[in-house]
Amino acid sequence: MLVTGFPADAFGTNCYVVAAGPGEQCLIVDPGIGVLDRLDEVLAEHRLHPAAVLLTHGHLDHTFSVAPVCGARGITAYVHPADREMLADPSKGLSMDLNQLFGGRIEYSEPEDVAELTDGATLSLAGLEVTVDHAPGHTGGSVLFRLPGAGSTWDADQVCLSGDVLFQGSIGRTDLPGGSTETMLASLRDKILPLADDTVVLPGHGPATTIGRERAQNPYLRELIAAPHRGL
Repeated sequence: MLVTGFPADAFGTNCYVVAAGPGEQCLIVDPGIGVLDRLDEVLAEHRLHPAAVLLTHGHLDHTFSVAPVCGARGITAYVHPADREMLADPSKGLSMDLNQLFGGRIEYSEPEDVAELTDGATLSLAGLEVTVDHAPGHTGGSVLFRLPGAGSTWDADQVCLSGDVLFQGSIGRTDLPGGSTETMLASLRDKILPLADDTVVLPGHGPATTIGRERAQNPYLRELIAAPHRGL
């Protein structure tokens, strides 16, 4: 399996490209702000053909380029229904006006073809089997994408694209519209902690990590392990 990624121009949001191998169809995960040129370079380098875009959640820094990426190739964007409205109006996920945030008017459009994700579903796309875990807290529609990791750079049993649910040493913020600390703790307990220690985590921001490392070092997970029902 081929997994590669790079940070977007704004907010350090990781955009990932996942494929069964070079020269195959691929999935693009979270195409954020200013990623189009770099994405084209990655696709050309590995001779990849996009089959779909997967969105871990609806925040603009993860979805900004979804319409041009999908529109140029006639492919579908997948998002959880709880975050669906943010594809049409990104301001619903922010605590300030978009134009104020970016210092002027921005051009944003919704992709033409959108499919909704469901908890526990397995997507068969681009020759890959992707398991969807609904893990709200950062947003109401945050999800994890899990794939078998055999043959990847890490050759792990499983790779988890965690969006803004789990980072190396931290978790996603819960103070934006649709966020909830209590719900985030439940997602960490029910969706993150049951994963095997050797699961490779590819977060929405920052470097890759593993569940084992986060279980041992992440203060949020450590506290939850010590007091699993805190705040729930």
